[in-house]
Amino acid sequence: MSKIRMNTEFRNKILNRYSENAEQEITQEKDAFNDAREKVDALYPKAFELAKAVVGRSYPSDDVQTCRSLKAKYGNPLDVVAKDKCFYFSYAKDQLDEDEDESDRNVSEHFDFGLFGSVGDSSYSDDTGKQFAYAYKREELKAKECNPDILAQQNGKDDNPYKTKHIDANDKALGYSNYSSYHSDDDNSVGMTREFDSQWYLDIIGTSHCRSRTIACTREEFQVFKMLKQAKANVITCHQKWIDSLEKQKDAMKTGLKAYRYLSEGVELMKELGIEIDEAELVRCNSTGLTIYNPVNLASMIKGMKNTTMTREQKIAIRKEYEAQNKIN
Repeated sequence: MSKIRMNTEFRNKILNRYSENAEQEITQEKDAFNDAREKVDALYPKAFELAKAVVGRSYPSDDVQTCRSLKAKYGNPLDVVAKDKCFYFSYAKDQLDEDEDESDRNVSEHFDFGLFGSVGDSSYSDDTGKQFAYAYKREELKAKECNPDILAQQNGKDDNPYKTKHIDANDKALGYSNYSSYHSDDDNSVGMTREFDSQWYLDIIGTSHCRSRTIACTREEFQVFKMLKQAKANVITCHQKWIDSLEKQKDAMKTGLKAYRYLSEGVELMKELGIEIDEAELVRCNSTGLTIYNPVNLASMIKGMKNTTMTREQKIAIRKEYEAQNKIN
């Protein structure tokens, strides 16, 4: 029997099978990524409880309730109480460095508890928000047939239709709307994004942007908020390292498979990598994974293409065989 020649379809099947196995494999990079997400889970409630105390000092619950009572009495002109999940926290340095003046005494930073909240230097929306959201909700996005790794895979590349298509699909699957109203409780987000964010809202007095209402805290409290932000940033870093590792492996596979002339060489490569696969499986599955090329299915398909004339006896025999095979016991 002649050897089966390698082609693009076979290469893609082998590469896809390898990618599936590589994602499931426990590696240092994958472990670090999972550990980073677990650390975020542990820090979130701790940081939020602290934020609740800090915000409560600036906006006491009695004052909040008074404002609500006045709104109920006088209407929208006194609508000054809102819920928010992002805040400017600030503390004052005890001492200034030699090259600093009094204007450098206060240290402030923006902290957003939302799923898409920035973990970088930007006060509002930037890529870090989406990078964290996609990485943190990776399994949920995969289950919806989205590509949560798109930003890691396209790291350093300009925007392009392929990248945009997957970003839009991820945002839709997570229920993310946009950041124009995202920081307040009247945003248009739904689904997973709204469910996640709903845990982290606090009452504040003043409906203007959070930059205009910096909230005082201690240095120690500030550092806890920084820890959460850094933990979220570490999720992005660990996810990037893991995806980089997978992409390097895939690139090496592509190079090798492109050089192979016969399917048997690809099968041998997979077996050397500890992944069981055989030629028959690859041949009988088309690009969508349907087994149409096994002998029975192929013969049936070919027979159906023929305009043959059967005798009455042949038709009766076929009918009897069909009934025998489908008889209900």
